[in-house]
Amino acid sequence: MSEFSGLVAIVTGGGSGIGAATARELTTRGARVAAFDLDPSGAPEGTLGIKADVTDDESVRTAVGQVVEAFGRIDVVVNNAGIGAQGTVEDNPDDQWHKVFDVNVMGAVRVSRATLPYLRESPAAAIVNVASVAATTGIPQRALYSTTKGAVQSLTLAMAADHLREGIRVNCVNPGTAATPWVQRLLDAAPDPEAERAALDARQPHGRLVSAEEVALAIVYLAGPSSGSTAGTALAVDGGMATLRLRPKD
Repeated sequence: MSEFSGLVAIVTGGGSGIGAATARELTTRGARVAAFDLDPSGAPEGTLGIKADVTDDESVRTAVGQVVEAFGRIDVVVNNAGIGAQGTVEDNPDDQWHKVFDVNVMGAVRVSRATLPYLRESPAAAIVNVASVAATTGIPQRALYSTTKGAVQSLTLAMAADHLREGIRVNCVNPGTAATPWVQRLLDAAPDPEAERAALDARQPHGRLVSAEEVALAIVYLAGPSSGSTAGTALAVDGGMATLRLRPKD
């Protein structure tokens, strides 16, 4: 029997990229999975796709209610929904700052807040937030995005402290630059997509983009009962980008 057999998971942003990969992996391991997304048509086969807007508290609570109605419980929450932004601190107007914070930070707050009453009833409750290597590493042209992901990591630590004694473990993953639809859109918009891809590959010490599946496997580890002594941890899945300084290749 899989350690996820009988457990119910919610994955936000579950219609594509890291979210879809995570929903797929959890399903493969025996969980019943609800994939929240603005467009749930991309939710993996075998999951329950639910239209949900993490910037709208009523939408989140309605979606959570649908999960409870369908499955009767909630054990795992993966706060993955997020959007990106490029630019220095001078480049993004106030409304963009508010929008990215609303999705990346407040989205995790709203979903966690709505699911906590059900997680408290679970024998294997876990929340996994998706932050980024940008939370811990200065990356050019990412002032707004990095700030929100730093907030997600800080939120993770605070939530872990608040809820561990209620039986709810909270952790986060910090992916490096991953092969996701957002990164692909950035590449497509670059003057020289091939050169830009090569630069992104080279920026990570292992020489390539991180795959969505690699991030999903880290999320699933943190979400599962076998990591029962792991709480308040930020797990880097970045090919060493945050910590390693390799010599240039000859």
